Amino acid sequence: MKILITGGHVTPALAVIEELTGHSIVFVGRKYALESEQTLSFEYKEITKKKIKFYNLITGKFNRGQFLFNLKSAFKLPYGFFQAYQILFSEKPDVVLTFGSYLAIPVALAAFTLGIPLYLHEQTSVPGRAARIIGRLSKTVFVSFPDAAAFFPKEKTLLTGNPIRTNVLKIIKKPFVVQTDLPVLYITGGSLGSHSINLHIEKLLKKLLPKYTVIHQVGDTKQYDDFERLSQIKGKLPNSLRRRYILRKHFSEDEVGYVYLTSDIVVGRAGANTFFEVMALEKPAVFIPLPWSAEKEQQKQAEIFKGAGVGEVFSQMEQSNLLEKEIEKLITHLSQYRSNFKNLKRLYKENAARSIATEILKS
Repeated sequence: MKILITGGHVTPALAVIEELTGHSIVFVGRKYALESEQTLSFEYKEITKKKIKFYNLITGKFNRGQFLFNLKSAFKLPYGFFQAYQILFSEKPDVVLTFGSYLAIPVALAAFTLGIPLYLHEQTSVPGRAARIIGRLSKTVFVSFPDAAAFFPKEKTLLTGNPIRTNVLKIIKKPFVVQTDLPVLYITGGSLGSHSINLHIEKLLKKLLPKYTVIHQVGDTKQYDDFERLSQIKGKLPNSLRRRYILRKHFSEDEVGYVYLTSDIVVGRAGANTFFEVMALEKPAVFIPLPWSAEKEQQKQAEIFKGAGVGEVFSQMEQSNLLEKEIEKLITHLSQYRSNFKNLKRLYKENAARSIATEILKS
């Protein structure tokens, strides 16, 4: 069977791809994380590493409150639909599986009009507009959170949970040595990093490093030069502290399991991938929700985590010293936070990727 996969959420896609061994896979996504910088995207690097054919799709997207951006973006929509039809005519997939985002809309519409069975996986607790549109056209909608099911037709919605990469759950490669005599913090803003989070950590570094080992995934956005600036700061630290600060632009699929399993807590965004990965690994977290995430789903997901007693929530608009206090709180009461993961058992579906793959292969 030939399966075309598309959408903006590549990590659950990678988990499902692991379950589709032996089938032909084609991926439609973004070659560049930011077109203005021509920085290769995480999805392009990881998908092509697996020798899967990758199509770069250029189409329009819309951001609330950005009139000029949206006006310019609207002119890309026809080209996005044209590309999508071209790809589907050329590849002739048996099914199309989408993982949401604006990128999936032209592919989903093309699949629907061509009569190709369409499937959607929705990661978040509150689906955005793109997912709701695609859900109406889909044969089956897979959701990660029970609350998300209310946004789609009941008769074609399945609660599967969020697919988690097996690489997250085990150590494949050890890219560096982590000093574990002190608690280990893993700080991440996602594959692109987060300038706001990086600025908070920059202010706190001299307070954190005497007490913790810090693994910091900075991202690769050239607009802010965070990695270069933080590298210079690291170079000026005393040797004893410098060894405790591990600075990287991003971690590969083979490295992320080592980073997670070595860490005591996670500090980062509250996207669905991070939410379900730290839940599976039972790693307490300080979540810093993206303020402009669609439908405020990151804020809601962070509050679910805090409500279960397995983490805390920090607003990026607050003072950096408050983030330090939240980190200290988690480390001081680490065993208590860990014991509370039983409160999230209902959300964790161990075989999410397999369930999705099995359903698709029924077509």
